[in-house]
Amino acid sequence: MKTLLRLEELAQFLFVIMVLVMKGVAWWMYILLLLGPDIGMVGYLVNTRVGAICYNLTHHKGLGIVLMLIGLIAEVANMLTNVQSGFFLVGLIIYGHSSMDRMLGYGLKYSDDFKHTHLGWIGKNK
Repeated sequence: MKTLLRLEELAQFLFVIMVLVMKGVAWWMYILLLLGPDIGMVGYLVNTRVGAICYNLTHHKGLGIVLMLIGLIAEVANMLTNVQSGFFLVGLIIYGHSSMDRMLGYGLKYSDDFKHTHLGWIGKNK
């Protein structure tokens, strides 16, 4: 089952890359996809509780979907100029990065320890 779930996350990650290619984004957006949401780890400089909140906020697929929807709705309604594509791309990057992390075994964090995730412990057999 673990392999099947990782393959599902891989498919989602590849889909995000395909959307980025189809949108013709700049090369640096792919680097942002790989590293950008990890800025949430800065919260761990305060303590594990704040770190988990910041990390989970920048790695939550639901937030990525909401931001993509805001961008799409704004585009359809012709409400904003370049801002709507910004919302969409930020949401897409959060979603894609989260898929990549989960494919690699990194999940949303619990507040007790950075290595304690919703997918289990990273690097431990607990």
